[in-house]
Amino acid sequence: MLNFEELKSFLNEKADQYNSPDFIADDPIQIPHRFTVKQDIEIAGFLAATISWGNRKSIIRSADKMLDIMGNSPYDFVLNYSEKDLEILQDKSIHRTFNGQDFVYFIRQFNKVYKDNESLENLFTVNDQETNFQHAIERFRNSFLEPEKHRSHKHISSPYKNSSSKRIIMFLRWMVRKDKRGVDFGIWEGIDQKNLSIPLDVHTGNISRKLGLVSRTQNDWKTVEELDAAIRKFDENDPAKYDFALFGLGVTKELL
Repeated sequence: MLNFEELKSFLNEKADQYNSPDFIADDPIQIPHRFTVKQDIEIAGFLAATISWGNRKSIIRSADKMLDIMGNSPYDFVLNYSEKDLEILQDKSIHRTFNGQDFVYFIRQFNKVYKDNESLENLFTVNDQETNFQHAIERFRNSFLEPEKHRSHKHISSPYKNSSSKRIIMFLRWMVRKDKRGVDFGIWEGIDQKNLSIPLDVHTGNISRKLGLVSRTQNDWKTVEELDAAIRKFDENDPAKYDFALFGLGVTKELL
């Protein structure tokens, strides 16, 4: 097992290696990278992150399908769709269990949000006494989802139900992290990246256990917070950069 300084140095090196523009081409983050308008980036990014489970090529194909339907102008589409546009979508298959009904639900909710807000950032603000996005994600869920139960609610998971909320945490990294590498956007100026966590899935969870960063066996919110505590000792101002390190180690299977 590496000691603290060795592990920090190793993870910094891996984060540095994978946090480069080369990363974009094979990752769902390529979807929002096609846009320059803030709201287009937010909508394309949120949709791509929402369907980010399974094979990355198939995620990108499914996100392409959604963008095509929206005429590759997501912000314009959510503001100006007609009911007929949405009717046609209801029975479409989009990505695994995210279907046309879910897509329509998200479009309607985006419409409501952007009528009252210039940016999705307004729905994710973190209060001074909070150290991560647990409560912000719940506030977002309460704003974005209708109170009535709907099948689409399952696509935005809840840290209050102990979900790792991996996809939304990944979306937040894209929007909030600011560096000069060109991968993450850093367009949400009002939110501090020190509050970001690592998007926890099977791969990042397994690598974190191999490195002794977490001891819990489940990939849930409690483990997200355990990993928070570990990685913030390496860099308290930019903890989410280690997502690149853990992801890269997962892809290359270097530690197997």
